[in-house]
Amino acid sequence: MKIRRKGKLSEGEWVILWESKRRYLIQLEKDKTFYYHKGYVQHNDIIGLEEGSIIKSSHGGNLLVLRPTYADYILEMPRGAQIIYPKDIGTILVWGDIYPGARVLEAGIGSGALTIALLQAVGETGVVISYEIREDFAKRALINIENFLGRRDNHILRLKDIYQEIDEEDKDIDRVILDLPEPWRAIKHIDKVLRPGGILVIYTPTILQVQKTVESLESFKSFTLIETIETLLRPWQIESLSVRPYHRMVAHTAFLTIARKVLTKEENIFQKALPSVENEENFEPN
Repeated sequence: MKIRRKGKLSEGEWVILWESKRRYLIQLEKDKTFYYHKGYVQHNDIIGLEEGSIIKSSHGGNLLVLRPTYADYILEMPRGAQIIYPKDIGTILVWGDIYPGARVLEAGIGSGALTIALLQAVGETGVVISYEIREDFAKRALINIENFLGRRDNHILRLKDIYQEIDEEDKDIDRVILDLPEPWRAIKHIDKVLRPGGILVIYTPTILQVQKTVESLESFKSFTLIETIETLLRPWQIESLSVRPYHRMVAHTAFLTIARKVLTKEENIFQKALPSVENEENFEPN
């Protein structure tokens, strides 16, 4: 059962139970009990409540009941592989320009966190094609996707090694997202299926991976406006006179390398993009 957005909470739904700074993701089941350090709560007492209700545990604890947001869900869902963090997913969607109706190819699927975001962005008229070589990761990801979105007819999963080849049916791709240990090994295949003007986004944790990826992109001559960025997320504490950044933050998680596909195979003078901050200053509308 996919996550609903409105109405009273019903059996089968996923909900988040908030307790101060802790949160618990549970699926509501009749006659089931949720246990935590402040006692327990009966699922039957949650089913039928309005979202935003507060329920007391057996030991007097207060739990706020809400439907999980996308960020809540992917951070708490069962994982077969490390997820891409929400801060990076947001950047991928914007820099990758994932739009309704787009044909998007991703590799690999991981735990399905990015796939959920891609499917929401392309809508019912778009298609997301996922390549994954590990069947256990793929099975876990499909469960996570279905739990959040329900069954999607516009999601295609291929248990194939994208380093080796891309399926013949996967042509005229608008956007490609790679989350692979050695993405440079897939670029020769991406070059054949990504349409002119299409965008390639590559997610890599280390700068050495970035360097090898950029060198590979430049060698093909058909990728332009290549840039590498990272996204840092720093929360702030706003409490009375204590107004300061939190001591902990989600800093570096990965680098994102973005490139666009062009038609020319000749000398490409546009391969390097201006830094994104400078782009705002140097952009001159007609």
